Amino acid sequence: MTGKRALIVDDSRSARVILSRMLESYGLLVDTAETAEQALEFLGHTRPDVIFMDHLMPGMDGFQAVQAIKANPDTAVIPVMMYTSQEGELYVSQARALGAVGVLPKTVKQVDVSRVLYQLHLLPDRRQNRSALFTNVAQVANEPAAAAGSGPESAAPQQDLEATLRPLIAQALKEQHSELRRFMLASFEAFARRVAADVKTDAREPEAGDAEIVVEEEPWWRAPGRWPLLAGLAALALLPTLLLGVLYLRSLDTTEGLAESNARLAEVVNDQQARLAGIERTLEAASARTAAAEEAARNAPITTVVSVPYGEVPLAGTRLEQLRRLINELVGDGFRGVVRVESFVGDFCLEGSGLEGFSVARDDLAAQRCDLVGNPVEDSLTSAQRQSLDFANLAATVEQQTDGAVRVEIGYGGRRPAEQYPVQSDGLTAGEWNRVALRNNRVEFTAEPLG
Repeated sequence: MTGKRALIVDDSRSARVILSRMLESYGLLVDTAETAEQALEFLGHTRPDVIFMDHLMPGMDGFQAVQAIKANPDTAVIPVMMYTSQEGELYVSQARALGAVGVLPKTVKQVDVSRVLYQLHLLPDRRQNRSALFTNVAQVANEPAAAAGSGPESAAPQQDLEATLRPLIAQALKEQHSELRRFMLASFEAFARRVAADVKTDAREPEAGDAEIVVEEEPWWRAPGRWPLLAGLAALALLPTLLLGVLYLRSLDTTEGLAESNARLAEVVNDQQARLAGIERTLEAASARTAAAEEAARNAPITTVVSVPYGEVPLAGTRLEQLRRLINELVGDGFRGVVRVESFVGDFCLEGSGLEGFSVARDDLAAQRCDLVGNPVEDSLTSAQRQSLDFANLAATVEQQTDGAVRVEIGYGGRRPAEQYPVQSDGLTAGEWNRVALRNNRVEFTAEPLG
């Protein structure tokens, strides 16, 4: 287990189960909530390491939940990943503007989850410890040597074992032969002396006048009964030689077995080294792709979306402060390019009349009973009236203040909703309609770096 915790907020049980299994396969502890309200209550006493937030849910939607999480200092630092079927760059920009770190599709794949967890540092670097693998191979390589003996000679390469044993066994055989030769000669001399003494004892002295009797002695080795003794001595002399020969043959077999084991181990080492080389090439290619993606992300346009309440001048008030902060941040980061400021119109559910004026309808009013669905204040503004004097002065002087590094362009996008309005029905309220209208009645700040 990694000890990391994830929270999934989704009203779909099947979606929660699928994503939970993917996260648990990486060792994460997973908690789930069916609504945004349950999630906020959970965050009151538990701090997960990441939150996967659905967008469209009964009651509070995902965007509102993200705003609530980021507005709370205790939970603002928790990364939030939108997990929704919504698509498009505009939706991703809205999610990021509200504080989400990114967007995952509902048809999420295992590789997408893995990429997100690595980016959020919730998994140990996808790159695993290469030095431990080399140490294991070295230990395997030393096992045959360790099994052969514990002395200093056992650390020598296995291929030198036979060359080391041969002169030692030859020297032992030579010494054994010398000992056997001395033993046999001494035995033969003692036996000869004893036979000679027996012959002298049995021979009688010739008397005077007797004819001289010449006794011709037989060689001692031809004497009857001597051959079994000689055969036994020869067998005793050959027995140590046979034992040493058997030991020598066994040592040769052992040497050949060690050589074969060493050859198999060398094949394993070469195979592991080839696999490691392949892994290194794969990691290098992945690093190159990641660097290219990061470079593309740095050069991609960055869009910030700010909602405009009904009746306010789009390019004034908090939008002016937003533009000033954005320019200061871009200049501090060394940005060079164009900041595009574009305002869009949202159609609100209004109460009133053309003579008395219109105001935003009550939240509990049925949407079908709105006196007007539109934005008469915005429609009555000219291009010059859509921005305050301070806003126009700031946009006009930015290029001069930044020595031409940053330039501001102002445009009007008209009615291009960022979010589709709900379908009119009996149960639809003015509050639900106007929440969508507020997100559509907006100003977008897009920083486009120079190519």
